[in-house]
Amino acid sequence: MEKRALGYGLKVSALGFGCMGLSAEFGPPTEKSEAIKVIRTAVERGVTLFDTAEAYGPFTNEQLVGEALQPVRNEVVIATKFGWAADANGKWSALDSRPAHIKQVADASLTRLRTDVIDLFYQHRVDDKVPIEDVAGAVKDLIQQGKVKHFGLSEASAATIRRVHTVLPVAAMQSEYSLWHREPEAEILPTLEELGIGFVPFSPLGKGFLTGAIDEKTQFTSDDFRNILPRFDPESRKANRHLVDVLGEIAQSRHATRAQIALAWLLAQKPWIVPIPGTTKLHRLEENLAGADLTLTASDLDEIQRALGSIPIHGARYPEPLAKLVGR
Repeated sequence: MEKRALGYGLKVSALGFGCMGLSAEFGPPTEKSEAIKVIRTAVERGVTLFDTAEAYGPFTNEQLVGEALQPVRNEVVIATKFGWAADANGKWSALDSRPAHIKQVADASLTRLRTDVIDLFYQHRVDDKVPIEDVAGAVKDLIQQGKVKHFGLSEASAATIRRVHTVLPVAAMQSEYSLWHREPEAEILPTLEELGIGFVPFSPLGKGFLTGAIDEKTQFTSDDFRNILPRFDPESRKANRHLVDVLGEIAQSRHATRAQIALAWLLAQKPWIVPIPGTTKLHRLEENLAGADLTLTASDLDEIQRALGSIPIHGARYPEPLAKLVGR
């Protein structure tokens, strides 16, 4: 698979793999042997960037990733995240990016991941109680100690990216970006391009919606994160189906699937964009990886923009409490 450069010497496969869904948020966890098989098959197919976080599970996803990748540790890049803490009720709804806590998380993550270094350490959400300069300073200490190689941000604002970048170079910024969430195009992408920072879009397939497999009649399990997202209420799904239908027409004309068109479109936006689609199924993994081999011409991109660019998207991306944590 083609390699791409994020920031500051960090090179990875053009498509990474988002591991969260193997353990949490999208229904029951995948059986461990099957999850390990999916991750290791991704490695065999050329994927080198694997994304996890202590909060996924919590903890179980890092443990899974650590076990799956231990035999090929020197061939891959592991990204994980800090910045959450359990509240008084044991729920992961409180932010904590205090320097001492960051260092504790790093040590615990290293153990779960079965490694001696974290390749890319993201702040999961900006903590407005802790100056971002202090956060960067703590990660800088970890880099000097050899426990972390690169620093990343997730769902941060352009202003925060600029502030932290003066203290510690940022290798990658992670946020949602896809054909049905294009907000990063306004400020984030220009800022990243100016500063030489790579972009890692999560949910590049719209949490499954862009594949065409979800409609207003789809029933999610009770532990599925999409149940609380306004964009996934039945009325919004019905309204947003028009985007998926048009995407399907484009995909059919290119002898591809919706997922492949959506991923190829992202890859065509900038050479330093590395989407991280996730899946629990081997056949979906193969389908997604084929998207990296699909080249869209300028004419193709113009057609997609004409067809999809003016279609309104219904429903907020996050409910209000979570929306407040984004773009700070």
